[in-house]
Amino acid sequence: MHYLAAMVCRQAVRVSLFLALFFFAAMSLPANKKPPPAPINLNTATSEELQLVPGIGPVTAEKILQMRKSYGAFKGVDDLRAIRGIGPKRLEKMRKYLTVGKTPSQSKPPSAAKPGSVAKPTTPPKPSSAPADPPCPLL
Repeated sequence: MHYLAAMVCRQAVRVSLFLALFFFAAMSLPANKKPPPAPINLNTATSEELQLVPGIGPVTAEKILQMRKSYGAFKGVDDLRAIRGIGPKRLEKMRKYLTVGKTPSQSKPPSAAKPGSVAKPTTPPKPSSAPADPPCPLL
């Protein structure tokens, strides 16, 4: 009888430990992300903003930022397919939360003045009405 009670007790401890580990693992996993309220611009987003998109974690966000740094602005959301780990199914789940817009450097015209500076007129100066000096023949 003593042997049977010990086996039952061990089995109960094993089951309890298994359930505790299961619940601990379930609690440590991130819950489903709440999607961002507006699409995230791939050309201007930070790592934290990219991680708001379901399917993008810290590693994928860093890969996206590295690709943007290495190759320049994204032309379309489909450019993400070049990143290892983003396949067609994963991209389709993320697509509605992403957009590609102009980067801040692309949206400014090249001749835009710095904030706070005074714009100078670009009209050519008027010729003076005084007669020009005649050339000096001695030189």
